[in-house]
Amino acid sequence: MSYQVDENGYYGTFGGTYVPEILYKTVEDLRKAYLPIMESEDFQREFRSLLRDYVGRPSPLYYARRMSEKYGCQLYLKREDLNHTGAHKINNAIGQILIAKKMGKKRIVAETGAGQHGVATATVCALMDMPCRVYMGALDVERQRPNVERMKMLGAEVYPVQSGNKTLKDATNEAIRDWCCHPSDTFYIIGSTVGPHPYPDMVARLQSIISEEIKWQLQEKVGRDYPDYLMACVGGGSNAAGTIYHYLDDERVTLVLGEAGGLGYDTEQTAASLTIGSVGILHGSRIKLMQTEDGQIVEPYSISAGLDYPGTGPLHCNLAEQGRARILPVNDDEALRAAFELTRMEGIIPALESSHALAMLPRLQHLFKPSDVVVLTVSGRGDKDLETYLKHKDDVQL
Repeated sequence: MSYQVDENGYYGTFGGTYVPEILYKTVEDLRKAYLPIMESEDFQREFRSLLRDYVGRPSPLYYARRMSEKYGCQLYLKREDLNHTGAHKINNAIGQILIAKKMGKKRIVAETGAGQHGVATATVCALMDMPCRVYMGALDVERQRPNVERMKMLGAEVYPVQSGNKTLKDATNEAIRDWCCHPSDTFYIIGSTVGPHPYPDMVARLQSIISEEIKWQLQEKVGRDYPDYLMACVGGGSNAAGTIYHYLDDERVTLVLGEAGGLGYDTEQTAASLTIGSVGILHGSRIKLMQTEDGQIVEPYSISAGLDYPGTGPLHCNLAEQGRARILPVNDDEALRAAFELTRMEGIIPALESSHALAMLPRLQHLFKPSDVVVLTVSGRGDKDLETYLKHKDDVQL
């Protein structure tokens, strides 16, 4: 069985293309263009050159000695936090703006939650001299102020969204509305593996550089190109998709994804859509999402601005449905504790999103053997979350 996307844009029963008529031609044009562009020699040459010389890839695969001893395994951290702009988001942003240019688009829009995708998009727009508008929920604007200022400094227009819960879902709504109004000249750079086909597949392919590197880095370090466990946080799903892409059909590898439990998946303050969600349509795709019985979206909550989306991309929905990936909802307090633990034990301050992956280590410790190779992606650095960390530092018991 393959867990890759089929020719109609579905992962099992999830995915597809559900868009308003005004966007149909634009999305169809992208569907026809993305693979020929991405597989061309010109694109690959420019993309990989920028990943190497501009982003600073390959990102290191770091052996976390102290945490390996604590958790009884061989723990390697894939250091996406060391990329230019501080997260994995730049990989996808560079790839999509190159596609946009080759399709003759003149203007970029994007959505952002934690601000890392917004910063990455603003960065590549500055690099490629293209105008850029980033939609961001007003609540996220307040709690991710450093990233807002970075976007503005890079020349992007940051548009605070006042509707709904004023977070990522609402920013995505506004970005799609903008796209509907300017379909001919505007390219929407989606930051995660969500949205109508081909976006989930396109983003996963662009982020697959992460698992491509993991394969040869593991071969160098441990003598085989696959781990026993592969771990990542999952909101919309882009860093997780990149981490697992080249291992999707390799059953030797156990996939473990941590989603945002908030105050508990059994409370009203959660974003654990894979755990408690039901099937519906959101932002152009059939996915598992948090909704009422009559299909109204339930506002998600997470301490992490990058994980409070009410659904998860179709790739991950299918992996969860088929039992290929183990899904663990991680609560706010667990993520905070994991962030401080990594900081004190390895000298790495992770993003709150990444901390949801780190928080799964105590849950899995009873399964680990000393010989097990565990690779965990640190998707971003914690500079943007320092205010939150300082606010809660006295609550965390190590």
